[in-house]
Amino acid sequence: MHIGVALPAALAGFMGALLAWISGPDARLQALLAGIFVAVLFLVVYRRNLLIFLVILSWVFISVQHEWGRRLPSGLSGEDVIIQAQIVNVQAENGSSRLRLSIESCHSPEHLPSCSALRSVRVSAYDDQRYLLGERWQMTLRLRPPSGFSNPNTFNFQQWLWREGVHATGYVRQEPKPERLSEAAPTIRQSAIERLASQPLQEQTRRWLAALTLGDSEQLTQDDWTLLNATGTTHLVVISGLHVGLVASFVLLLARFIARLVTPTHWRLRAWPWWLAGVAAVGYAILAGLAPPAMRAMIMTLLGLWVLSGRHAPGPWQAWWLALGIVIVVDPLALWRPGLWLSFIAVAWLIVIWQGRPRPQGVKGWCWALLRSQLLIAPLMAAAVLVAFERVAPAAPLINLFAVPWVSSVMVPSALLGWVLSPLPGIGLFMWWCFEQALQVFHYLLVVTVHWAPLLQPPSMMVYPLVGILVLMSLCWAFPTVPGWLRFSVPLLLLSFPWWPADAQLNPGEVRVVIYDVGQGQLIELRSTNYRLLYDTGPRFRSGFMPLQTLWPPGQSFDRVIVSHADTDHAGGVSALLKDHQVTLWSTPRGESLPVASTQCVQGQQWRRDGIHYQILWPPAGDNALSSNDRSCVLQVSAGEQRLLITGDVGKDVERRILAKVITPINVLVAGHHGSNTSSGIQFLQVSRPQHVIFSAGKDNPFNHPVDAVVRRFRQQQSCLWSTAQDGALEFSLMATQPIQVIPMRKLPGARKRC
Repeated sequence: MHIGVALPAALAGFMGALLAWISGPDARLQALLAGIFVAVLFLVVYRRNLLIFLVILSWVFISVQHEWGRRLPSGLSGEDVIIQAQIVNVQAENGSSRLRLSIESCHSPEHLPSCSALRSVRVSAYDDQRYLLGERWQMTLRLRPPSGFSNPNTFNFQQWLWREGVHATGYVRQEPKPERLSEAAPTIRQSAIERLASQPLQEQTRRWLAALTLGDSEQLTQDDWTLLNATGTTHLVVISGLHVGLVASFVLLLARFIARLVTPTHWRLRAWPWWLAGVAAVGYAILAGLAPPAMRAMIMTLLGLWVLSGRHAPGPWQAWWLALGIVIVVDPLALWRPGLWLSFIAVAWLIVIWQGRPRPQGVKGWCWALLRSQLLIAPLMAAAVLVAFERVAPAAPLINLFAVPWVSSVMVPSALLGWVLSPLPGIGLFMWWCFEQALQVFHYLLVVTVHWAPLLQPPSMMVYPLVGILVLMSLCWAFPTVPGWLRFSVPLLLLSFPWWPADAQLNPGEVRVVIYDVGQGQLIELRSTNYRLLYDTGPRFRSGFMPLQTLWPPGQSFDRVIVSHADTDHAGGVSALLKDHQVTLWSTPRGESLPVASTQCVQGQQWRRDGIHYQILWPPAGDNALSSNDRSCVLQVSAGEQRLLITGDVGKDVERRILAKVITPINVLVAGHHGSNTSSGIQFLQVSRPQHVIFSAGKDNPFNHPVDAVVRRFRQQQSCLWSTAQDGALEFSLMATQPIQVIPMRKLPGARKRC
């Protein structure tokens, strides 16, 4: 490209990126797109054949602007709005339902901003009402703008809401009672879901059948997703190119066989089998709900059929670009879905490694082709997953060697044949029984794999070096001209890579503290070189969801877990810890009912680990008439002259009673009772003089924690104030020789001015 073209384009792109960096979080996306738009505009002036890219980018830019305009105005956060909507997705849970609603009309109170632009919301209904797909309802909702917890190395729920086009979240108000406006129009998909629910199958079988054949992946439980993510087999469950391609291939083979019988002399020239396969792909994608993965798979399958047919067909790379352009035009938000890039990277790499090679012949040839493709694509996909999620399943290449043919040749065919033969009494059910047996084998294999090779989460600084090694290994093994010594040296380099240097990063006498963002609740992790402690386990919501489940992969070990008291916002994650992790010692106050065998945390207990001193300041031993809040375990942690104090939910009276035992000044105080006015008394603050104060509270919580009076008291002490509701998770280290620096997960404008 001529330098006169490249320079202004690069400059425009750089200015867009710079503007995106200095803008607020909500403006960065628009600024970056604007910079890219200007860069492409410069290029189009000199290269007219790039006009199509300008058109596509313009469409994406306009669509993104519309999406931002549809979000719930911040002035309506926590307010009631009246909507009329159609149910587009239902997920039944214990005593509640999670609904995805397509808004037809929305009315907010007269003195508040309008919600008329709202189009899609995700809400919970805490009642026994049965909601059906396609029904129209009038409801009163309490909503808030899309948001999620912000914790290190965890799933970004807020980003997921954005790319799924959800403009608000919340719950259904029971007063006034929701009113059904019209029944659901009968659809094949809804009838299939209801028919599946009535079959005499195991619950596990029903939900996996719904996910594999109908695209209803929301029926899968959190445990199912954890198992799939930890083994790198998620792509086998969502309706993807594998499923749509299988349906299209089966119909194509059957149609060509019929064409050979009907017109034996020129059956190869018949076009109708290819058209029939395309219709089958479209029909199956529609039956599966035409969710983004199914829609993407349908487009790629149709173009794949076109290329293979050889009738005025584009080349593989032309089809690849065409498919990418169509997907982006149909669904502009797909640009922010990792699944899009994982799919297209996989297809592009398959084109690279097979281009110029003869088509496999016979069963042996196809088996070798499958094995070769899986081995060559595994390192590159592992690198892509690392970039997208900063996690990798180490056994994914090996498990997929078995899982891909098992799912594609046994599970999916038996599941689909069950639907085809379901009108015949007993035969369809027999096919589903076969699917059930195959599923049990598949599930057992995944469980064993996770046990022996759990999900790895390398430290952030190691992610991109590891990605570079994986990409290099892919290149070395894919191209035939690479020297043999280099091919074998790269895997050795990968095996020698320092995968677990996390403990080595902790200095002697240092304890790293993370106050996690878990909403209206509390969960604190303290970790030194050879010791790991949890204070509280976070909340359990009415839907049954526990934020603790999202923080670590299964199989973690904790030396001690202190549960301050039995309230749900502090002890809600106990069951998740018992199920997925190992805890050596539990500590709870006397009189608290918890499902664990524990020792009592009693005033005066103290221990020392890795040079760090831990001391329980409250509650006193013996029976007493303290409330549950005032029985909270109060923990003081000291590293040299640096001190952390965690007071649970104790009130002002208890704070005064423990003052004599508190070593002042306090460097970091986790404010009592999430910032409630029942705690953080004036006398306690004046004596403890906390340098940093952290409120563990939920965004837009109904208690308005932290309350204004408490915030003013801390400001009078010139404390630095932090809140998980605004800052996300907060991390710092206690170390005798280092000043404390609190690092927020969310980098908000003006954060440095709070101290």
